Amino acid sequence: MIDRRNAELVTQWAGKRVTVMGLGTRGGGSGVARYLAEQGASVTVTDLRSLEKLRAQVRELDALGLRFVLGRHEPDDFTSADVVVRNPGVRRDNRFLEIAREAGAIIEMEMSIFLHACSAPVIGVTGTKGKTSTSFLCVEMLRAMRPDAVIAGNMGVSAVAQLEGIGPDTPVVLELSSWQLEAMDERAIGPGIAVITNISEDHLDTYGGFDDYANVKRSIGRHLSQDDSLVLNAGDPEVAQSAMSTGATVYWFGVGALPGPGVRVEGRSLISTIPAHEGTMDLPVTDQYRGQHQQLNAAAAVAAALLAGASIEHAGEGLRRFGGVPNRLELVAIVDGVEFVNDTAATAPAAAIAALRTLAGRRLHLISGGADKRLSLNQLGVEISALAESVVLLEGSATPLLRELIEAQGQLKVGEIATSMESAVRRAASHARNGDVVLLSPGCASFGLFRDEFDRGDQFCCSVLRRSRAGAQT
Repeated sequence: MIDRRNAELVTQWAGKRVTVMGLGTRGGGSGVARYLAEQGASVTVTDLRSLEKLRAQVRELDALGLRFVLGRHEPDDFTSADVVVRNPGVRRDNRFLEIAREAGAIIEMEMSIFLHACSAPVIGVTGTKGKTSTSFLCVEMLRAMRPDAVIAGNMGVSAVAQLEGIGPDTPVVLELSSWQLEAMDERAIGPGIAVITNISEDHLDTYGGFDDYANVKRSIGRHLSQDDSLVLNAGDPEVAQSAMSTGATVYWFGVGALPGPGVRVEGRSLISTIPAHEGTMDLPVTDQYRGQHQQLNAAAAVAAALLAGASIEHAGEGLRRFGGVPNRLELVAIVDGVEFVNDTAATAPAAAIAALRTLAGRRLHLISGGADKRLSLNQLGVEISALAESVVLLEGSATPLLRELIEAQGQLKVGEIATSMESAVRRAASHARNGDVVLLSPGCASFGLFRDEFDRGDQFCCSVLRRSRAGAQT
């Protein structure tokens, strides 16, 4: 049972003793530590990494008078705190969080703090795949209505760092991972408009099975009222279950007939049946809308934008403005007629399969593999064998099994496992000819060779651009 203090919202930070657990790698921990210090809290930052690894982040925060405990966690920092703010990378069952709860501390995360503090209308987008693309599509539509619309969250942009520039009418789009949703569920808080793009197996290395993971994803709608809106994928049974556990008004997106008002995909058109927002928008004929999964992302984004006050015209303008998302089927360069595409955000098999199917018909040279998340790799092995011309696998705990599954199909031989991105790109490119595609779409986590999936994508881009520069000089 949660202590009574943990059911109360923290609205005033002055004088509060706060322990920030984990600075993270994408700015969220630093952003929240800065915000709380500026609000008058007494902040301790604790992280298992050493000062040497965190020196740049510590330097950025140095003038704020924070206390740093690095290379370890001290129990007293959790038992004496009024509030503990955990980084999304810290598991919810971490023993230090447990002793903090037992001592009566409130457990927060950046997103729950942001939602408490933000008076502006907020759209929260989650899902196993497509949440980043949907978020960026949605903010483009909202910026056609209001240029000051803000996007933050799981893509590495601190939400609380944006608070100072957000007015009461500034539209805000948050991309939300399952870990970011955990604190929102514990604190019984949600956005005014919530979107679930889809739910499939992911992160089973940190959850107690698929049902546990799916339940966390569905929690985004659990604490909404009848004045709120929940946008659901009509074609995904796991997502559709959310309609049974929310107080919000439900809207739908999907292909063909929908069970209620929403936005449907018909050919190259998006048709809204949302009351007071009925209309049709044509999808631009560009690479950004390749594949039905991206058309569904666009439909979800349109529904959320319309519910936030955008017009059909604003939504159409946003569709035209959208230029794609870094790390999601991102064309990095064309070198000697070969396209190099960065899809490092495909950290689960379902995402890599979607990328392979989107590019089906092209001669594909795939870079895949990595760290295990206890997800089934069977179908990925089948799809790689059927759709790729060649494959290079990156070193990682999931790679031996993926190699076995690919070679069992009898179409491809994997060869030596790559121990660096540079060698993976070099080997993939050696098989490619004019008109081919070298695709980084790992289908696995990045840990081991890389700091995170963004570091993996950065290293791919750097390797490709080095090849491009070398080609230009010869």
